[in-house]
Amino acid sequence: MIKVENIQKKFYDKKSGDIYALDDISFDVNEGEIFGLLGPNGAGKTTLLRIISTIMGQTEGNITINGFNSKNQPEEVKKSIGFLSGNTKLYKKLTPVETMRFFGGFYNINKRVMNQRIEEILSSLDMHEFKDKIVEKLSTGQVQKTSIARCMMHDPKIYILDEPTLGLDILTSRTIVDFIKKEKENNKTIIFSTHYMEEADLLCDRIGLIHKGRLVEIGKLEELKEKTGKSNIRDIFLFYIDQESVVL
Repeated sequence: MIKVENIQKKFYDKKSGDIYALDDISFDVNEGEIFGLLGPNGAGKTTLLRIISTIMGQTEGNITINGFNSKNQPEEVKKSIGFLSGNTKLYKKLTPVETMRFFGGFYNINKRVMNQRIEEILSSLDMHEFKDKIVEKLSTGQVQKTSIARCMMHDPKIYILDEPTLGLDILTSRTIVDFIKKEKENNKTIIFSTHYMEEADLLCDRIGLIHKGRLVEIGKLEELKEKTGKSNIRDIFLFYIDQESVVL
C-alpha cells in the first residue's frame, strides 16, 4: 500500500552547510495497518509525513502510494490520501459543515453523497453540537475535529495524521483515538506521528522510532520488547536513543 525507499531531505544553511532533516529512511505500510512514527519534537516526523503526502519534495528516494509514484503521479496520490497537517489552516468564517462542503467540492462529490458523508463524519467525530458555529468561535479540540473532517470528505483509502491529538483535552483525544480505531476496522491504512508513548502503544500495529532524521528501529511492540528486554514503549524508545548516542 505504501512503500518508502531511501528518503533523504537536505536543507542548506549558510553557517552549517548541508543539513539532513531525513537520512535514508525506508519502510513499508500494509493495507489496513496502523503504523506509528514515534519520536521527540524535531526528530523529522512532520517533514517525513509532508513528503509522503506530496506537500514537500524529497532530495532523494522514492515513495509509492496505492500503486502511484509520489513524484510522477502526485494528483493520483492526493486522491488516495487524507492528510492532517499539524498546522492546517481553516477558513475562520466558515462553519464545520461549510468547511466540509468546500473541501468536498474539490473531489466532485455529488450532493446526495456529500450530504450523507457529512452526516457520517459529524456522528463519527461527535460534531453535531458545533457544526453550525464558525471556525473562529470553536475551541482547540473542535478545530482539530473540523480539520480531520476536512480530510475525510473524499473517503480516502489512506490517512496520514501528524500529531492528531497534540494539545487536546482527554475527551477530544478519546474521540480521535476512537475514530482511528474505527477507520482501521474499515480496512483503512493509517500513518500517524506522535510523541505520546501510550498513544502509540494503544493504537499501532507497528512502530517506527525516529530520532535526528533517522529511523532507528521498526517493528511490532512485542518484537521490540523481546529485542530490548524492556516492558514498555517509553523504555524501548530510550534504549534505542541511547544506542544511537553510543554509535554517534
